[in-house]
Amino acid sequence: MLSVIGFATIGLFLILIITKRLSVITALVIVPLAMGFLAGFGPKELGDMILAGIKQVAPTGILLMFAVLYFATMLDAGLFDPIIAGIIRSVKGDPLKVIIGTAILTMIVHLDGDGTATFMIVMSAFLPIYRQLKINKLMLPGIVALSVGPLHLVPWSGTSARAISTLKTDATQLFNPNIPAIIAGILWVLFVAYWFGLKERKRLGITDFHYVHHENLTQEQKQLRRPKLFWINAILTILLIVTLMKGWVPTPALFVVAATVALLINYPTLPDQQKVLRSHGNNIFMVSSMIFAAGVFSGILTGSKMIDAMATSLVSLIPQQHASWLPTLTAITSMPASLLFTPDAYYFGVVPILSQSATQFGIDPLEIGRAALLGQMTVGFPVSPLTASTFLLVGLAEIDLGDHQKFILKWAFGTTLVMTVAALLTGSIHL
Repeated sequence: MLSVIGFATIGLFLILIITKRLSVITALVIVPLAMGFLAGFGPKELGDMILAGIKQVAPTGILLMFAVLYFATMLDAGLFDPIIAGIIRSVKGDPLKVIIGTAILTMIVHLDGDGTATFMIVMSAFLPIYRQLKINKLMLPGIVALSVGPLHLVPWSGTSARAISTLKTDATQLFNPNIPAIIAGILWVLFVAYWFGLKERKRLGITDFHYVHHENLTQEQKQLRRPKLFWINAILTILLIVTLMKGWVPTPALFVVAATVALLINYPTLPDQQKVLRSHGNNIFMVSSMIFAAGVFSGILTGSKMIDAMATSLVSLIPQQHASWLPTLTAITSMPASLLFTPDAYYFGVVPILSQSATQFGIDPLEIGRAALLGQMTVGFPVSPLTASTFLLVGLAEIDLGDHQKFILKWAFGTTLVMTVAALLTGSIHL
């Protein structure tokens, strides 16, 4: 009976958010609560389950809030401006260098894990160059979409945060084993950029042009820039990333301290701090509140034993001799799944069942999380019609979504395949 109610909970949740009858946050709370009552649990029992779930995801929510604040502060302060200016200056009028430069800049900017911000920054920097050089208009959104994929596995992206909260783990355990796969994905993207660049150089040749990035900033952006603090911000960011990868400090505590220090160094006056907080507060609230709502969802499904019952039912359908393929199949299907499932539907609805099924087969459930992250709304989000940032990307480029998908989809799937092979070879996931 619990298994049936559990699958009904997942199904109802998916239907409500896919059809947009309820917001994700509302559905994450209302659906499991209603189904919990239907399963016979009382208010006190459900309240305890909710509290347990919120406690589980609290570190992830804190991580996400302050990681977004940290990188937003660095973007506002202009940490990446010299890199942007340097790349634009070095590519000159060579389509090959322009396209490779686009890929490199996209990866650097996307260290903040925010697809919308990355698309705005890179598209505004490179769109005039692509138009002036008459490069294929599908190339810019295509290579930007491809380049954000491997970097979207950073633990402070919304997608990784969902996986971390669902699997009740920490960033180090989920992220670090996938680093070789991320590096493989980056190399693949650079190869594709090189291939695209050769084709455009052959078609267009090399021309001469001049473009200055700083002149294209708004007045408000210029007021927030702190060029004299570049080296301090760079050293602080390098120390943060090294500490994160080494696991010297718990990740939420690391970002709480780093974000407040960065804000204080760059904007010591209260009005400037408030300006930065107000400009990014909406994004921070929306993502972090979703994580806490997800705690309600996972708390009820776990505390009521619905997840266990669903996993037991699923395990009975999988032949024992094929069980070891579960992480690999999850990885291979993860990128196409971005076209069918929103990140909330997949990580809060599908991953818990797959991970619990893996546990019953003696497979580390974290392998399911790592496998899912190799494509589902990481590599897949810039081509998915289910994410708003995809429409921002194609809108800025003034192209049709169908043309964008037709152009870049096979290369994006290639990224997931390359990353899957690397993950298998390095033991992030196993056959």
